[in-house]
Amino acid sequence: MEATAILPIMKKRLAFLSGGKDRRSGLILTIPLCSEQTNMDELSATLGYLLGIPSEKCKARGFTVIVDGRKSQWNIVKTVVLMLQNVIPAEVSLVCVVKPDEFWDKKVTHFCFWKEKDRLGFEVILVSANKLTRYIEPCQLTEEFGGSLVYDHIDWLNKRLVFEKFTRESTSLLDELAVINGNETGNQQDKERATDYNFLPSFDPETVLQTGHELLSELQQRRFNGSEGGVSWSPMDDELLAQPQVMKLLDSLREQYTRYQEVCRQRSKRTQLEEIQQKVMQVVNWLEGPGTEQLRTQWGIGDSIRASQALQQKHEEIESQHSEWFAVYVELNQQIAAMLNAGDEEDLVELKGLQQQLSDVCYRQASQLEFRQNILQSAHEFHGVAQDLSQQLDGLLGMLCADVAPADGAAIQQTLKHLEEKLKSVGGTLQGLREKGQVLLDQISNQASWAYGKDVTIENKENVEHIQGVMEDMQLRKQRCEDMVDVRRLKMLQMVQLFKCEEDAAQAVEWLSELLEAQLKTHIRLGDDAQEVKSLLEKHRKFVDVAQSTYDYGRQLLQATVVLCQSLRCTTRSSGDTLPRLNRVWKQFTVTSEERVHRLEMASTFHTAAEKILKECPEQPKVCIDLEAYEEVEAVGKSLLDRLTVPVVYPDGTEQFFGSPSDMASSAEHVREKMKIVGMKKLQQEEEEQQEDDEEDEEDDG
Repeated sequence: MEATAILPIMKKRLAFLSGGKDRRSGLILTIPLCSEQTNMDELSATLGYLLGIPSEKCKARGFTVIVDGRKSQWNIVKTVVLMLQNVIPAEVSLVCVVKPDEFWDKKVTHFCFWKEKDRLGFEVILVSANKLTRYIEPCQLTEEFGGSLVYDHIDWLNKRLVFEKFTRESTSLLDELAVINGNETGNQQDKERATDYNFLPSFDPETVLQTGHELLSELQQRRFNGSEGGVSWSPMDDELLAQPQVMKLLDSLREQYTRYQEVCRQRSKRTQLEEIQQKVMQVVNWLEGPGTEQLRTQWGIGDSIRASQALQQKHEEIESQHSEWFAVYVELNQQIAAMLNAGDEEDLVELKGLQQQLSDVCYRQASQLEFRQNILQSAHEFHGVAQDLSQQLDGLLGMLCADVAPADGAAIQQTLKHLEEKLKSVGGTLQGLREKGQVLLDQISNQASWAYGKDVTIENKENVEHIQGVMEDMQLRKQRCEDMVDVRRLKMLQMVQLFKCEEDAAQAVEWLSELLEAQLKTHIRLGDDAQEVKSLLEKHRKFVDVAQSTYDYGRQLLQATVVLCQSLRCTTRSSGDTLPRLNRVWKQFTVTSEERVHRLEMASTFHTAAEKILKECPEQPKVCIDLEAYEEVEAVGKSLLDRLTVPVVYPDGTEQFFGSPSDMASSAEHVREKMKIVGMKKLQQEEEEQQEDDEEDEEDDG
C-alpha cells in the first residue's frame, strides 16, 4: 500500500514513526490521541501503512509504542492498546501509555495491562510524560514528550510520497526498458522478424532519474548533515526509506537507460536509413518511371515559333515537376553524407550504394532535361530566324509585285538600292537559318544516345525532314525573289535610261532653242566688205552644223525613248511633247538660218559689186564703169535694206526680228553709206562723162 491511497488519513497524523529508537534500537511508534473521537479504522490503516515501511531486520528488534492519551479518554486509550494486539502483536515490545496528571488515577485499578501481558503479547505501562525518559533517551523523543528529536510530519509525508512515486515509476520504467532492450536485442539477432517493438516507455527516463537524484541528495543531506537545529535525525534512513534501494534503483535505471539510449540511437539510425531507402526509391522510381515517360513523349520540335514556344512551356512544366524531386535528392544527399560521416562500418556500403544509385539517376535525368531544353532552344531560334526570313521575303515580294511609278531617275536609283539592300539582308538571314538548322540537326542526331533503347528514327526523320524542308523552301523563295529582282533591276535600268533619254532630249531642245535665240540676237552683222561676209557665211555654216547635230541627237534620244516605252509598256509625261517642240524649234531655226544665209548672200553680192566699182575707179580713173553696175549696186542695196526691215516669219505665223532695232539701223546705215559712196562715184563719173561730151562737142564745134 502507498501513502497516496490513504493520503487524507495520513495527513491527520494519527500515528507516525519519528525516527527515534529505544534502548534496544527498536523503532518508536507514536500514536498521539486527541480530544476528539479517533476513527479506529483510519488508525488501523495508518498503522498498517507505517508498519510496512521498516525492513524485516528492523521489525525483528521490536517496536516501542507511545500512546499519548493526555488529551483523550481512557476507553479510547484502552481500545487503541487492544487494537495493537490485533495489528502488531509480535512486533510490539513495549507500549508506553502517557497518562494525564490527574484524571485516570481511580480508573486504572479497574484494568491493569500488566495482568494481561501474556494475553496481549507485550508489556503495557502507564507513565507520565516527564517520566518517559526512564524508558527512552531524551534525544530519541520528540519535543511533545520533552525530547530533542525534530520531526515534521508534513515534510516526512511529502518525502515519502516522492520516494513512493520514484519507486513506482522507476520500477515500472525498469521493467519497460528491460522489455524494450530485450526485444531490441532479439531483433538484432533475427532481423527478418517483422515484429514492431518501437513502443515508448510510460515515463520519461530523464525526469525519473532527476527525481531519484534529488531524492537521494535530500536523503544524504538529512542523514549526514542533520536538521537545521543541529540535532541529527534520520526518519528516512535505510531502515525507513531504504536509501540503498534508491541508489540501487538509480544504478539499475542508469544502466537500462544507457542501453535504452543506445537502442534508441540504433533504432533512430535504422529508421532513418529505412526512410532514406524509401525516399531514394521514391525518387528513383518516379524519375525512371513517370519522369522518363514524360521525356519519351516529348520528341517534336514544332513547325513554327508558336509551336516551339508551346513545347518550351510544356518542357518548363516537366522541369518544374522534376525540380521538386531534385530538391528531395539534394536533401537526401545531405542526409546520406551526414550519415556517412557518423555511420557505422556496416552501414557505409549500403549508404554509398544508395547515394551512387540516386546520383546516377538524378544526373542522368538532369542531363536529359538539359539536352531537351537545348534542342527546344535551338528549334525556337531556328523557327524564329525562319519566321524573320519569311517576313523579309514577303516584304521583298510585295515590293517586286507593286507597280513602279518613280518620279525621276534618282527615285529609281533609290528604289533599286533599297531592293539590293533587302536582297542582301535576305541572303544574310538565309545563311543564319542554314547555320541554326545545322546546329539543330547535329543535336537531333545525338538524341539516340539517351533514348533508353527506344527507336527514335521515325521522330528524328520527321524532324530532319521538317528542318531540311524549311531551308529548301526558303532557298527556293529566295531564288524566285532573286529572279524577280533581276527582272525589276533590268526594268528599272531601262527606266533610268528612259528618264535619261527624255532629260537629254529636253536638253537638246533647250540647246537648240538657245542656238535659235543666239542666232536671232547675236548673228546680226552683215560685214563691212565681201571678205568679212564670206567669213560670216563660213561661221554660220559651222553654227548650222552644230544645230544640226543637236537636232539629230535629240531625234535619236526621242527614238530611243519610244523604243524604251514600248519595251516597258508605259508612257512618260515628257516624251509626248518633246518631239513636237524639237521639230518646231528646228523649223524656226531652219527658217531663221535660211533668212540669215539669204541676207549674208545679198550682203556679199552688194559688197562685191560695190567694191568692184570702188576698187576699179582709183586705178583706172579714165575707165568708165557701166551704168548697169551702179544700178545693180543700188538695186541690191535697196533690196538688202528692205530685207533688213522684214521680220522672219515662222511656219506657225509668228514673227521675229534679227537683233534690236538699233542693231538693224546700224547695219542699214553701213549699207547706205556704201550706197552713198557708190552714188557719189556714179555722179562723178556722169559729170566726167558730161564734161567729156561737152569737150567733144566743143571740139566738133570748133
